[in-house]
Amino acid sequence: MLAALSIRDIVLIDRLELALDKGLCTLTGETGAGKSILLDSLGLAIGARADAGLVRQGAEQGSVTAVFDLAGDHPARALLDENGIEAEGDLILRRVQTKDGRSRAFVNDQPVSVGLLRQLGDMLVEIHGQHDERGLLDASGHRAILDAFGGLEPKVQQVRKLHAAASAAREALAEHEAALAKAKAEQDYLTHVVGELDELAPEPGEETALAEERTLMMHSEKIAADLSEAEQALSGDGGLDARLNVALRRLSRVAEQAGGRLDAAIAALDRTLVEAAEARDQIAQALRAMEFNPARLEAVETRLFALRAAARKHNVQVDSLAALAEKLRGQLQEIEGGETKLAALRKAAEEAGAAYLVAAKALSDARIKAAAKLDKEVMKELVPLKLDKASFRTQVDVLSDAQGGPEGIDRVSFLVSTNPGAPHGPLIKIASGGELSRFVLALKVALASRGSAPTLIFDEVDAGVGGAVAEAVGLRLAELSREVQVLVVTHSPQVAARARHHFRISKGAAGETKAKKDAPLATRVETLDADARREEIARMLAGATVTDEARAAADRLIGGHP
Repeated sequence: MLAALSIRDIVLIDRLELALDKGLCTLTGETGAGKSILLDSLGLAIGARADAGLVRQGAEQGSVTAVFDLAGDHPARALLDENGIEAEGDLILRRVQTKDGRSRAFVNDQPVSVGLLRQLGDMLVEIHGQHDERGLLDASGHRAILDAFGGLEPKVQQVRKLHAAASAAREALAEHEAALAKAKAEQDYLTHVVGELDELAPEPGEETALAEERTLMMHSEKIAADLSEAEQALSGDGGLDARLNVALRRLSRVAEQAGGRLDAAIAALDRTLVEAAEARDQIAQALRAMEFNPARLEAVETRLFALRAAARKHNVQVDSLAALAEKLRGQLQEIEGGETKLAALRKAAEEAGAAYLVAAKALSDARIKAAAKLDKEVMKELVPLKLDKASFRTQVDVLSDAQGGPEGIDRVSFLVSTNPGAPHGPLIKIASGGELSRFVLALKVALASRGSAPTLIFDEVDAGVGGAVAEAVGLRLAELSREVQVLVVTHSPQVAARARHHFRISKGAAGETKAKKDAPLATRVETLDADARREEIARMLAGATVTDEARAAADRLIGGHP
């Protein structure tokens, strides 16, 4: 509930501290005293549109702070938690409006967006007035109201989940259909490219090997000449081999006389002759390999040209050609298997859509049953509100399957007829001012125990009625206040007499200028005790001059009420 309201420098209010409590709270006062300013101020705190004109003349900025006492499981606490705001204890909403049009919002002293402030405000307070086109009078919200009345939120959640699944399945199907159509358009091209690459048969590392081979062949003539000279240096009459053999023979002849001192040298010469022979064989093999082969050089260059041309064509490295071929081959295989996947996705979309429709139709049936119960309860409330000749109907229009959405396949609207035989129409268009207020009140009484905001505000719900009708309005408001906190701006003494808490709004001199004749005016709100309340109700009955008869009538109205 709304526990406290603090207002600074808003229109005619310079400074106001208002403590509120449970039950029915009435706000009374002369016309023009500032009752609407009080509601506008509260609206600012709960996210209404900002307006620089709300700032009191002479002030740089105005502010409104609303303190709410909430149950631990109230949905607003979950919203706070989602946004990283401390959710324990009282919930404090504050709005600062500057005279240059800027506005700042705070929740529990943390800056927030006005959008979040409005979300919280919608959960905490409902304001109903004759010209209010929101809430119960807004047809776009009637379906949610009916769902709350019928306790259908679990079914709605299931329908939302199934609708999301069906939408995802349809989206997956559409994406695959588009991809498959595009792939089929490219199928001939892919087949051609894969054929070319398969014929080329590129291998990773092939370019490097071929390039090295070509370089070697292009330098083979010079390499062969050097190899021949090396071979000659090792062999022939004047070669290293001959000289080593001469030295070995000479040492061998005197080795015995040397007493073993030449054995190491002789062994070294033996090893050298063996290794020289091996070197000569390797050089001979290299010479044979270095034979220039023009045909092989041409083949290598042709292969390199083909590989590099293919790489340029497909804008990849030569070593990536094999991977490209494999990738394109996979795309061709996907096309071939695409029809199978398409059939599976189509089946999944059909099954998801069918599951959604089953749940949506079950929800629709439940809404129709809930609508009949709501109509019965509202009609029951219309009788004591002196609207016994009127009729209320909750119309549930079942849409086509294609028009279904996250909340199902129904369009819900509240329709009324004020006279027997007259056609039903939208509440806001058919009912007059006084009738409209009573229809809204009847609806709120029927809905109060089913998901209503913890604070309801009625702005002159009793306008245009009096006597027994005003008494009936007061009675229904009192009954409604047993479920939720109800604040009523009223000119009706019958309604005020039912209040548990009574506040009088008046206009007087502001601040330190009270003694001056030309002092600026300010709106005041005072909490009335029993005597002051009796006097205020007597004023509402009698007008400018309060008589003893008016006081006696006020006593009779208050008798038996809080």
